[in-house]
Amino acid sequence: MSKRAGIVVTGTEVLTGRVVDRNGPWCSEQLRALGVDHESTVVVGDRPADILAALRWLAAEGCSLIITSGGLGPTADDLTATVVGEFQNRPMVLDEPLHGRITAILERLTARWPSVDQVSIAAGNLKQATIPEGATILEPVGTAPGLVVPPLGDEGPTVVVLPGPPSELVPMWAAAAQTAPFIAATEGRAAIEQSMVRLFGIPESEIAATLRAASAAGIDIDALEITTCLRRGEIEIVTRYAPDQRALYDDFVRFVADSHAETLFSTDGSTIDEQLAALLNGPPLRTIALAESCTGGLVAARLTERPGASTYLKGGLVVYSNEAKTKLAGVPEQLIELHGAVSEEVAVALAEGARASLDADVGVGVTGIAGPGGGSDQKPVGLVWCAVSLGDGEQAVRKLQLPGSRQVIRDRTTTVVLHMVTRLLSGKEQ
Repeated sequence: MSKRAGIVVTGTEVLTGRVVDRNGPWCSEQLRALGVDHESTVVVGDRPADILAALRWLAAEGCSLIITSGGLGPTADDLTATVVGEFQNRPMVLDEPLHGRITAILERLTARWPSVDQVSIAAGNLKQATIPEGATILEPVGTAPGLVVPPLGDEGPTVVVLPGPPSELVPMWAAAAQTAPFIAATEGRAAIEQSMVRLFGIPESEIAATLRAASAAGIDIDALEITTCLRRGEIEIVTRYAPDQRALYDDFVRFVADSHAETLFSTDGSTIDEQLAALLNGPPLRTIALAESCTGGLVAARLTERPGASTYLKGGLVVYSNEAKTKLAGVPEQLIELHGAVSEEVAVALAEGARASLDADVGVGVTGIAGPGGGSDQKPVGLVWCAVSLGDGEQAVRKLQLPGSRQVIRDRTTTVVLHMVTRLLSGKEQ
């Protein structure tokens, strides 16, 4: 039986959504890589009673390891270490060597602010150096130390206490995983493989039918942990399995590939962004330029998320007004007057204008109505025209009618554009 772990993310700012939790998913993946099954993530505010309740619930669920993030700062509401001490029945004690190390860190930091309240700084320093008795200290990356706190006795989980800022939490992980209490809590862990395939242009309901068909065909999908997710207009099928089930997983992927040959675009987990970057980088190297209206630069943003994009991205024009479409992308005024700004003809002109104005090999044009207003019976909200133009005259054009909010329409359009360019450069039918 695999070892199980829970995660407690603390912070009212996370609970209320003001800050998006990045620590929980990151820690979950690290646990999987170690062969530890992630049971649950609990997000709680800064109330000590709620933190303690979350720890007790995960312990009752059979977790041998609990990871906490947040609540290790110098202020009065940073109480995670104290709560963990109570949970493990360990008194809080001042660690003098740790106190000295934090003092040295703070002296360097506060040298830039001579007027800072030294009394408050000293009190916060003392608080951060007060830890559960018997805890293993993880050296501070900022000013807050991490802790590995085993149970007092043979029963109960070990608790790994990590700071909230990802820039501090991430570097501490390797040190935490090498401590004796962590190793003891995860003894007997079993490897967990995880693989992903991606599809585009298919509803999630069809994947559900494919899973039923695979089972009917004799593939024991119950031996695999399969989850599907619609994200950015694509279907992700993530499968977790024991290493000795690799052959079964391969059979499953072959079944999906045979069933959805036209929509399966990634069997190795690679994203469309990565695939397009590889195509543009070549050989041969091909450059790309963009003229975006309703997406407002989101296609350019996706392309520049990857390092090295300057090799192939010439630039992007955000041509929101008709005047900008004409002056920057060279779309003839009469073309807009005749067909309207949201039309196939204008999308093609935008793609060709972007390519010509920036001297690129590939041009992209996007124009549409993202809403919530601005639509009509003839051109409703969600109508988008996308065009891709190559220097040899080859083109691809798509008309979209997308449901959802303004954000969803813009994001889905961006994904469609990346797939259009990839398919055109790969010589596939649109």
